[in-house]
Amino acid sequence: MSYAIQWIRSLLFNIQMYIMLFVVGILWAPWAILSPHGAISGCHAYCRWVEFSAKWIIGLRFETRGEPPTYEALVAAKHQSFLDVLMIYNAMPRGKFIFKDILKYAPVVGQFGLRIGCIPVKRGNRGAAIRQMLADVKSGKALPGQLIIYSQGTRIAVGVKAPYKIGIGALYKDMNQPCVPVATNAGVFWPKRGVYRKQGVAIVDFLPAIQPGMPVPEFMKKLEDDVEARSDALAAEAGFIAKD
Repeated sequence: MSYAIQWIRSLLFNIQMYIMLFVVGILWAPWAILSPHGAISGCHAYCRWVEFSAKWIIGLRFETRGEPPTYEALVAAKHQSFLDVLMIYNAMPRGKFIFKDILKYAPVVGQFGLRIGCIPVKRGNRGAAIRQMLADVKSGKALPGQLIIYSQGTRIAVGVKAPYKIGIGALYKDMNQPCVPVATNAGVFWPKRGVYRKQGVAIVDFLPAIQPGMPVPEFMKKLEDDVEARSDALAAEAGFIAKD
């Protein structure tokens, strides 16, 4: 019975969350059109709403650990669900994502994403995609702030291993900025697919920055080791038991 009740709560939460996405999009649209600051404000307002409503409707609370960067930085994050997108973005003043090109056509998400400086990248030819990504960053299409990239390129379920993409190494070398790794256990409570949302405390943890200048292979290994170990620890803290 408790599962059924939580499932119904999860459904109601999901419905209102998407309704509020359009409500916030409409309310903040005039300011967002006039200034990127309006789009940033709208995105933060939506993140705060999701946090507030998740606590009261499904019993899910959010926690941010570590020190989110307020300076120019590359943020290399673990991606388990839509939840970590909201939590990571809301923890920083001027975050912007490298995201799949198709998302720029998504209602509200695409328009606001482009206004806050997100960089769409086409999948397929990896070399061409990386060159275009670097060119867009250099050309100033991305507003100043914290550039967020998901190191594995897509959402990965808790406990599943997947390779880290070389694009993060190319950005680290080219941008010559500190790289802040981010671990999470968001997928334990808010999985990649499905309606059900679990009660508990979802965490994003901003780990110590990796300073520029490290050889790319060493950087890639340290990034993966740090993020995977910490994400596994956070999942265990949330009660997740990895399958052998």
